Amino acid sequence: MSGSRASGVFTALRTQLQGAATEFAGGPDALEGILLGMVDDVDRAVREPLEIFPVCHHSPASALAMARRLREKQPKVVYLELCEDMAPLLTELRNCRLPVAVQAFAGDIDGFPQEWAPLSVVAPITEASAEYQAIAYALDTPGVELVLVDRSSDHVFQWNDTARTDDASAGAEEVPKSEEAALHGEAVGVEIGDLRPRFAELEEHLLRHGKVRHWSEWWHQYVEVPLGDSDHDTYRQVMFLIGSLFRRLAPGDGDRVRVDEDRERYMWTRMREHMAATGTDPEDCLYVCGAFHAASRVEEFGVDGRSSSFTISPRTATTWQYGLIPSSHAAIEAQFGLAPGSVSIAATQWQKSLKRTRVRPYRLEGQAGARTSRAKKALPAAAPAAPQPATDRLSGFLQQPPVLDGLDEAELLGWSVDIVRAARRNGYLASTADAIAVFETSILLAGMRDRARPTPYDFQDAAVTCIEKDRVPGRRDVRRLVEIMMGGDRIGQVGYEALPPLARDVYDRLEPLGLKLQQRGVQRALLDIAGRPELAACSDVLWMLRRLMPASAARPIMGERRLGERSIQESWDLALGTHQRALIELGYEGVSIEQVLEQRLRREAYGPRATTAGVLAAVEDALLYLRSGRLADELGTHALKVLSAERTVDGAPEVLRRARTLLAYYRTSRPELPAWIESFVKAGYAHYCTLLPTAFRDEDATVGQVAAMLGFLFSMESLALSLGCDRTQLELAVAQSHPEDPSKTALLWAAQVQLGTLSRAELRDRCDALLDNPLVVPSYPRYLNGFVHALEPVPGLADVVVEAVSNAFGRLPDTVLLPWLPLLITTLRKGAADLAPLLIREAGRIFPGRLPALDTWVPPWRMPRLEDAFAASRSRHTATAAVPAPRGAALLATHPAACDAVAELLGCEDGWQQHGTSALPPGGAGAALLAAYPAACEAVAGLLGCDGDWETVAGPFPSGATLVARRPATSQALEALLARA
Repeated sequence: MSGSRASGVFTALRTQLQGAATEFAGGPDALEGILLGMVDDVDRAVREPLEIFPVCHHSPASALAMARRLREKQPKVVYLELCEDMAPLLTELRNCRLPVAVQAFAGDIDGFPQEWAPLSVVAPITEASAEYQAIAYALDTPGVELVLVDRSSDHVFQWNDTARTDDASAGAEEVPKSEEAALHGEAVGVEIGDLRPRFAELEEHLLRHGKVRHWSEWWHQYVEVPLGDSDHDTYRQVMFLIGSLFRRLAPGDGDRVRVDEDRERYMWTRMREHMAATGTDPEDCLYVCGAFHAASRVEEFGVDGRSSSFTISPRTATTWQYGLIPSSHAAIEAQFGLAPGSVSIAATQWQKSLKRTRVRPYRLEGQAGARTSRAKKALPAAAPAAPQPATDRLSGFLQQPPVLDGLDEAELLGWSVDIVRAARRNGYLASTADAIAVFETSILLAGMRDRARPTPYDFQDAAVTCIEKDRVPGRRDVRRLVEIMMGGDRIGQVGYEALPPLARDVYDRLEPLGLKLQQRGVQRALLDIAGRPELAACSDVLWMLRRLMPASAARPIMGERRLGERSIQESWDLALGTHQRALIELGYEGVSIEQVLEQRLRREAYGPRATTAGVLAAVEDALLYLRSGRLADELGTHALKVLSAERTVDGAPEVLRRARTLLAYYRTSRPELPAWIESFVKAGYAHYCTLLPTAFRDEDATVGQVAAMLGFLFSMESLALSLGCDRTQLELAVAQSHPEDPSKTALLWAAQVQLGTLSRAELRDRCDALLDNPLVVPSYPRYLNGFVHALEPVPGLADVVVEAVSNAFGRLPDTVLLPWLPLLITTLRKGAADLAPLLIREAGRIFPGRLPALDTWVPPWRMPRLEDAFAASRSRHTATAAVPAPRGAALLATHPAACDAVAELLGCEDGWQQHGTSALPPGGAGAALLAAYPAACEAVAGLLGCDGDWETVAGPFPSGATLVARRPATSQALEALLARA
């Protein structure tokens, strides 16, 4: 041991321990060194001129001893083991309701690996903790200075590469992850007073021989209760001894030992620097730290320790932001590996100890939600006592038998009645007999564990044994009910004055809603925007919070926000008080939610993993929430670069959907399209044409992705061609595509039909050929899968798809059809949910609507096709040079009612004429109509690019053929269009 020689205060204890080590170990060995070293550590810490006050994290005994010592000693300087850069935040604790956590947050990091971002460090503070007593004393006592001496938040990550994992939770009990337990998020916890065995075998040994289930129960039974009424010297020496024991029996984890020793060097260096700068006498100071660090053996230990051997490294360029976030008992237990309910039990024990000892605790003036202890006869504050020489209190404490508290039957009976009442409210069939059973079982368990008075943990085990049945009828089990009854999970709240500017701005802008948004729980907000236009601003804030915060913080019940649409009424479920931590952390990113949203959209769009679909989503959000055309144009221009760099078609469906939505919005809201979206359509047309042949052959590209590519090409074709794209590029891309997968083959056929290189009759013939080929029949459902996806780019093929599916049901064998039906359903549900209505509507148009008509119904595809009838009619007309077959006239004569209805709608009052009674020659009516209205023919000629003039033809009423001859250019153009169709 480095430092001065040991004093003779603990000579008797050393002799006893040396004799015990010799007796049990058979001679001097490592055991003797450990035992005597522990006494030396205690002796060294006790003799230090700067008084060291060892504490345990959230220990009522430590808080009680701290309150006593502060009133006795009244130090002028309090050194506290807490990150030194968190000092300015401590004054804001008076505006909060405990428990809360002091947080250091860094979103943009510089000097650390980017995968660590964001960095977050929290230090939770509860009322039943020694550190809060020290903070309250120092801040509310004039002339007292509070100095934080632990490493900064930046050094937390500098010194430990694994700092983002919670070392304290190693080997801890399983804690259910509830909403309250996640209040700290993924932050690294800084424990003030970390005190837990780091030697797994030692902890197991203590739990087994202590007849307890977990560490929190052992500490409560064997340390918390015995030290609750002890004097100051006894408390210090016992805590020094425990810290030395855990330190000397810690495993050889080099990284963690190095970090612990560096923290101790850091703190002692800072304290010596402060005393040298201010000239403070060590006798007027108090050093509050964890018992583990109080028994330090580094050379820098003490006021007279070596100062030149340790150099504090500079901080990185990371910008840290600080604030207070709400905490809870469950969050502290989950983060620091404590048993569920242990912090709540500690809070209850703290209140009972205050009533029993009549000690006045320190509380910050104006503390929100603080319970004031109103003892009838409080003890007056004692004057500062002169320092007394240290005496051996360990020997008497270790040799005295445990004090067995008598059974408090009234308290235990009240617990038993309360738990049965709570169990009945939560659906358990509990009765008075269960209350008696819990009472007796608690006493029995305490006796089996050598305890005269049942602890809350004994009572909890007894309640679970006697009341818990084979299932939990409600949301809470008996163990959770006991935790609630013992004090519950107290959740803190950060006051309005301590909130960052963004959070205060949100509350101010939502004030017209008339709700208490800082309260926990869900509140319903009704917005009648049509009746109260001022609520439109609240709606904008809520939709942005919906985008930035967890889904349950602001959940819309009625109303939606889409491009070009605004709701006139909205209904929201708001839980901003429950998610106060998320709102506070938004304040670390900016001063307004608009600024934070813009930053996040830029980060998503310009990130290394940004995709075209993601950038288009950012563009849509910029228009939807911020109404910022400037930002949308900037992000849209960046989408062009991202699209040109992509070599896969994974995001094609999302790109198609986003592009269609943006196009529809711009066409209805602006007189002309933005330049970026025109460039995007033009670049996307060329890009997908280039990738199309590869996508048809690529096994990793799904049929839905290829269909989305074709959908983009066909739906954007008119705009792309008007911007200068060449349709030949698409025709060549389709011609170069040679898929092997049946579904992609069907998709290719649909694309060829759309381009006009494959007729619908040929497509039907190919489908029939597939059904006629027994080798292809098993894979026919895969062709149908392609046809279903083909409705995305070619919705006009709906009748062909219905025909193909109907033929499949009629001709496929059951061995092929039945296994395919689940695939068809899942395909329509997952990959083509928006295409199913199109198929259903087309099927409803084709199939008969009445069941009796089904017997005589003939499918349209089995009737003579219109193309064949037209071809036959045309051949007959050409051969006989007579008037074309009067199919239309015969149809009108057979069903005159339809023609009468149309004539009535058009205002035609002329009646029916008998065949041959018309004053016009046969075939001359249409010619006379065109001659009477030449403007229509001129307009068609202008669209078709025909510049020829009218030709004169003899005769008063030229026939249709003669009229066509008078405009030969128009006739040729129409013939070309008809041939392509």
